[in-house]
Amino acid sequence: MNYWTELSIEFANQRNYLDELFKVYPTIPEGIREINNTIWKQVETYFNEQNNVELIKSLLSLNLFPIKDSYIAYLKRDKSSIERNPETINRICGRLYEMGIDNIFLKCSEPKETNRQIGPLFKRWINKNSFGVPIVSKIEFLNSTSNCILDGSDSELMGFANEILGYKRDKGLDFVAKFNNKYVIGEAKFLTDFGGHQNAQFNDAIDTLKEKKVDAIIIAILDGVLYIPTNNKMYKFLKENKQQYNILSTLVLRDFLFQI
Repeated sequence: MNYWTELSIEFANQRNYLDELFKVYPTIPEGIREINNTIWKQVETYFNEQNNVELIKSLLSLNLFPIKDSYIAYLKRDKSSIERNPETINRICGRLYEMGIDNIFLKCSEPKETNRQIGPLFKRWINKNSFGVPIVSKIEFLNSTSNCILDGSDSELMGFANEILGYKRDKGLDFVAKFNNKYVIGEAKFLTDFGGHQNAQFNDAIDTLKEKKVDAIIIAILDGVLYIPTNNKMYKFLKENKQQYNILSTLVLRDFLFQI
């Protein structure tokens, strides 16, 4: 197995991995969502009147609907379906009346899920000068002979890699750097669980690693459950592909870069 992958697994399983990782991904939920006062007054009025159609319409105007139901997304995308499907509306409203208006407010004002906030956290950590090297513009980056990190959005980093390094994927990058006059590109992901969207995120990072004829060292900066030694798909991939790919934790990234 790749030395840096081995080191990442060792760190995750023998040291205070989660405590250290929190410095990179401080996934604290934001405060409660702000609710538009005008819309909320409408919600209260229609709730008290038990006006089902208008209650649903007003709640759909808020950022977060108070209950999980497979039909909510459809109703939100096609408002005309609300009046055409009275049984569905009555069924959903029955659950709402059972909750009570106070609980509806609490659900509508819940903070954003932390996994939706994870994306920008790696960039924020990089921008704190975590590596002690300058974060520079494209022109400075091209002209520099010193260690440095390219500043820019995911799409701007992808554009640079497309134009200069032969990177072909139409997929944004989280990291482009130059160490010891060698280019390094990669994606960063915090995989919080197995299955579904998280597996897709893992596969996406692996697809980037598989890019051919790129004039750069390609890395996958991955953290989370993939380092737990089980029969899960992610860990099995790490074991089976051994030396083939550079997969490493954020927590060993600095050492990896300076040894290039």
